[in-house]
Amino acid sequence: MAKGPTKSMWMRMLTIMLALVVGTFCVSATRLAKIMLVDSDFYQQKASEQQLYDTELSPTRGNIYDRNMNVLATSATVWTAYITPNDLKKITNQSEREAVINLIADNVSRILEIEREKVIECCNKSSAYVILKKRVEKPQADELRRFVSENSLGYLIGLDESSKRYYPNENLASVLLGFVGDDNQGLSGLEAYYESELKGIPGRVVAAKNARGMDMPFSYEKMIDAKPGNSLVLTIDKYIQHVADKLLEQAVIDNKVAERGVCIIMNVNTGEILAMSIKGDFNPNEPFAISESDAKLLEGLEGDERINKLSELRNKQWRNKAVSDPYEPGSVFKVITLSAALEEGLTSFDKHYNCPGYIVVAGQRYSCHKRTGHGGQTLIESFQNSCNPVFISLGQLLGVKTFSRYFDAFGLSQKTAIDLPGEAAPMYHKEENMGPTELASTSFGQTFKVTPIQLITAISAAVNGGYLVQPHVVQQIIDSNNNIVKTVENVRKRQVISSETSTKMRHLMEKVVDGGGGKNAYVLGYRIGGKTGTSQKVDKMNQEKQGNLYISSFCGVAPMDDPQIAVLIVLDEPKGDAYYGGMVAAPVGGQIFKEILPYLGYQPQYSEEELQKLAIKTPDVVGKSVSTAENAIKSLGLNVKIVGKGETVLKQNPAPNLSIHKNGIVVLYTDSTEVNTVTVPKLTGLTIAGVNTQAAKAGINVEFAGPSLTDSGVLSYKQSIPEGTTVEAGTTVTVYFRSEDTIE
Repeated sequence: MAKGPTKSMWMRMLTIMLALVVGTFCVSATRLAKIMLVDSDFYQQKASEQQLYDTELSPTRGNIYDRNMNVLATSATVWTAYITPNDLKKITNQSEREAVINLIADNVSRILEIEREKVIECCNKSSAYVILKKRVEKPQADELRRFVSENSLGYLIGLDESSKRYYPNENLASVLLGFVGDDNQGLSGLEAYYESELKGIPGRVVAAKNARGMDMPFSYEKMIDAKPGNSLVLTIDKYIQHVADKLLEQAVIDNKVAERGVCIIMNVNTGEILAMSIKGDFNPNEPFAISESDAKLLEGLEGDERINKLSELRNKQWRNKAVSDPYEPGSVFKVITLSAALEEGLTSFDKHYNCPGYIVVAGQRYSCHKRTGHGGQTLIESFQNSCNPVFISLGQLLGVKTFSRYFDAFGLSQKTAIDLPGEAAPMYHKEENMGPTELASTSFGQTFKVTPIQLITAISAAVNGGYLVQPHVVQQIIDSNNNIVKTVENVRKRQVISSETSTKMRHLMEKVVDGGGGKNAYVLGYRIGGKTGTSQKVDKMNQEKQGNLYISSFCGVAPMDDPQIAVLIVLDEPKGDAYYGGMVAAPVGGQIFKEILPYLGYQPQYSEEELQKLAIKTPDVVGKSVSTAENAIKSLGLNVKIVGKGETVLKQNPAPNLSIHKNGIVVLYTDSTEVNTVTVPKLTGLTIAGVNTQAAKAGINVEFAGPSLTDSGVLSYKQSIPEGTTVEAGTTVTVYFRSEDTIE
């Protein structure tokens, strides 16, 4: 018979079991101590990642205002729609899960206007958070919320609040303002340059979630509010920018400009940029869209070739040509050469020069634009005539060292440091590399390159008393409560020439508009000065083996008795029927001055000669007898045409207080008969007298725009209403004139 375990056996078993228990306990205790004490931070983070949901709160981007607090760029609330695929996987029944996915795909794709396949792809990802669509507008967000609520899908689909950038004026100043990307980060223009001020500081929400990803009530939540970005108050004036955009765009179209146009309007005394226009540009609300003309350049391209060309076209429309593209300024630069020569006492108003049509420097022959020569001329006439030999002579008198000193003093050897991204450095002959021929070509504005912002800043110094100012586009930075964070002070860097020399330059520049190469910038009643330029793009012509390519420009200043405003127009590669700066750029400058000077409070001061050319305001004769109305109109030197057999005027055309010229016609309607219509004739290519004759024959009125010259001195080149258009009798057509002289 077998015996059971002995007492000693029991003791050994108990000892072993106790040792095992104690050993296990010690190991567990050690492991637990390591987890709780040594690795506590690691496991606490792991637990938090499973239990807590961390969401970033996007800050509201600061606004951009013009100088009068008109909104140029702002942000509005939008939402980011997301789904949590990992929570879908918790639906264990496969058919039930597929039904939910199909329900989501059908409705979310419709509401958010995205592809159904994309929604299904998002549903099947292994992730706790997948974005379905960014920048969801309020109507779509509200509809998505209804769908989620009605189908109890709040644990799967959600909306995070965000913001979207809006540019209420669309293309207005678009290149200057720039645009933002999908993540609200500035990608170009002021949006990029002032990113740190505009973007704000993100906030966060950390909240506890249950197993289905829903917020747990009465559980942990911590919120750090987002801090809104600061706003910019610009020196830009919305109205002046609108004028610049409108007239520059028309000039680009009319002159078939191939490589875009630039217009800068600047306060010559403060450096404040009132407008900076680049055409062609883009709509910053849709910055990746290209123009129809650019789209045609993509036709027939495929693959990488198409991708590269599209990228090139987009970058071109975003590029700020005013600060990023150096160019040869041509004869506009003669303002700088002459300022230096006057300051050094090397010339004077009573100095006489002889131009045989060329000049030879170090064996190199330089021709005047007038190949037969200007003959004898004063300094004033030389500037009006834009005579190259005279300016080459002035450059040689200055010499390399002195010329280089003024070139540098006028700020042309370095960037202006304007508060915009992408400013390019100038390309010029440094003193140690400049010889007689380089000095000769530089003296009249060729063989070196500066940016438009550099040139207008230098021209401003020549007329404002001699001070080089700091150009800038931001006036103030303010916080979300409109408290001033920073004020940008107007800065005078240095005095370049004396006030006496500056006064002389103002007189000389006024003479250019009053009878010289800039006569097409003349505006009735205003004292305007300026200088035109037409430079050849020699490097591109040689590189691409093309024919003549030109840059046409005009820089004007007004009013010349107390200069305040400078306007620079640059048209890169005009390919219309004219290319000289005096013919294609100067008229744009004149039209801009005509619109902005009255707006800025500068009232016209007419000479006796100008008073004779003023348009007449039509009297208000509606409701008066025909005889009374007829007498009132004829007493102003206007003609009358009566339509109808009534005794009282019921309607008139032009309407009361509109401008028409002497001998114009006013049509009076005396009953409800059909309106009298006429056909607009061809009014281009004619003298002022010729236009008047054709207008009178047709029964229309004309308003003249352009230089103040005799009838034989100018020809019309554009009319506001096309030839052949049917209009009401008495309608006013604006006819634009320009001098055909090619003084460059």
